[in-house]
Amino acid sequence: MNHTHAKITAAVLTAAMALSSLPTVLPQAVAADTAEVVYATDFEDGDVSKFSKRGDNDTSVIKAIEDKDAPSGSKVMSVSGRDQSWNGPSLAVSGLLEPNVKYVVSAKVKAAWYNTVCVSLQHTPGGSDEPQYTNLVKGVSQGDYIELTASFSFGTDEKDVSLYIETTGEANDLCVDDFTITLAPNKLDKSLTGLKDVYADMFKFGTATTVGEIAPQSTKDLVLHHFNSITAGNELKPDSVLDKNACLALAADGDDTDPQVSLAAARPILDFARDNNLSVRGHVLVWHQQTPLWFFKENYDPDGEWVSKEKMLKRMENYIKNVFAAVKKEYPDVDFYAWDVVNECFTDGGAPREPGFPSAANNYEASPWVKIFGDNSFIKPAFEYAKRYAPEGTKLYYNDFNEYMDKKDAIVKLTEEINADGHYIDGIGMQSHLNVTNNGEPTPYPSVGQYRQALEKFSKTGLDIQITEFDATVNGKKYDLQADYYSDIFDAIVEYKDYISAVVVWGTTDDQSWRNDRDPLLFTKDYEAKPCYFSIVDGIEVPKVTTTTTKTTSSSTTTSTTSTTTSTVPEKVQYGEVNGDGNVTVADATAILQYIGNKDKYSLDKAYLKNADCYNPGDGITPLDALAILKLDAKLIDKLPEIGE
Repeated sequence: MNHTHAKITAAVLTAAMALSSLPTVLPQAVAADTAEVVYATDFEDGDVSKFSKRGDNDTSVIKAIEDKDAPSGSKVMSVSGRDQSWNGPSLAVSGLLEPNVKYVVSAKVKAAWYNTVCVSLQHTPGGSDEPQYTNLVKGVSQGDYIELTASFSFGTDEKDVSLYIETTGEANDLCVDDFTITLAPNKLDKSLTGLKDVYADMFKFGTATTVGEIAPQSTKDLVLHHFNSITAGNELKPDSVLDKNACLALAADGDDTDPQVSLAAARPILDFARDNNLSVRGHVLVWHQQTPLWFFKENYDPDGEWVSKEKMLKRMENYIKNVFAAVKKEYPDVDFYAWDVVNECFTDGGAPREPGFPSAANNYEASPWVKIFGDNSFIKPAFEYAKRYAPEGTKLYYNDFNEYMDKKDAIVKLTEEINADGHYIDGIGMQSHLNVTNNGEPTPYPSVGQYRQALEKFSKTGLDIQITEFDATVNGKKYDLQADYYSDIFDAIVEYKDYISAVVVWGTTDDQSWRNDRDPLLFTKDYEAKPCYFSIVDGIEVPKVTTTTTKTTSSSTTTSTTSTTTSTVPEKVQYGEVNGDGNVTVADATAILQYIGNKDKYSLDKAYLKNADCYNPGDGITPLDALAILKLDAKLIDKLPEIGE
């Protein structure tokens, strides 16, 4: 180890000598990466006036106090007298933040004893009077300060937007310090080939998003560059579409079989799709979750009796009819190319769900549909109604998760039974929520072989296949493992491309994913392409259309011509190879340090910027990337990229 240490020291000295004219390289590099602060307070001035309790029913007492355990300084914001878990300090963003911008909020929070604390967002979508509440980030405090950090945004039409701190357990006292809001970095590289273009000859390549997620222009830019299909993550599910007040008004007049709907919640997404010629996957009509209890009860009373099977069939038909009528009327120019009619009706073993309403007591797995029908006999009528009322050209899907487990046989049997006397189901949706690591270990599940077996089985049904909610989690930022797994799974998908019409990833950036604690997507929170992006585009021929424009003058006309050629996506990133000589040596480390110190004087060829990011790819180019190369040269590590904590 002494010889190795000496080798690294010599290499660092060599690099330092090359940078003798840049004596403050490392401090400058760190400072240059500092995000722009929009609002910050450490409460040392005793001012907590920007924070208020959440309405008259919130019993919180908010003030600045001395705290010997304060993370910085001596004062913190104290929140005492809380009576409910939702009580707490709220910061209104009006006049402080701008819509359609991505921000990062950070706060250090202490609960009086073991408790889960949250930084959350309250906002009321345009066209609605019902506020929505989103937990941005959670963490457990055991009487100590924990730092909570999350990104967020909001749209132009949203009202009453505020950030607040709450708990999910006891309503105990809280202390808050170092509350900061910064602009989120934007490292979107539009020179990269869009995924929709890479796979243009195979299938649509889409993403899912929520209204809040799509609000920033930076996210819109990412979507438009890489995707040609969009799915509303929540806003077309029944609890977002059903108009409770209109339903109750109609029921008061004696009709509780014609559920009224509104597309208000989904409007920002659907408007974006219309204005940018994006195709839309509708998700979802019939599901045991995210469907309100009152939808299944007499007179829409959540405390009422469960309706009969006959009445539920009427409600189901009218609900499906009304949803499709609304999209036909309000978005006639949008291509609703697919719609999930029924979602997640089987247990992993392939049996129907237990009857009941989904709740924590049953792990949210019980089905009110099974409660009313006794089994899965509601599925066929759902597809019959959808086929009757769907917009022309809309294909209808049965969608499920863990579709590579035993339930795949039940899914195939279901499609055969429903289509026995007609063609109602057009395709199977494979959600594909996958895992690269399990409990931190590199044991992917499902295996690529298991996933390929499911593709094979579904392809033999003769139905279309769509990969509807793809993501693959990884622990510890082991992005090299994730890239390999993504590559292998996509190899299987490409193998069955003739049976697949769309691949949709579930979310835009890691921080916005429902599994954001394990970085499952193709892009970082800063919109930077991860190694898994490069692993799934590596070497694929991309169709490229070149068109000569027609010009007409008074004397002549030039006729336009169109030719089709192909280009190839650059090969996989060669981490550490920065200076273009084909090797990874100390010279590459020197080049990185020079680049960090003075980008104007020591620029890197754009083609090698990804190669330079060889320590925790996605975190940007830092001195740690140069150190990783030196460690490789000293044989302290055996490959790049290096993944650190």
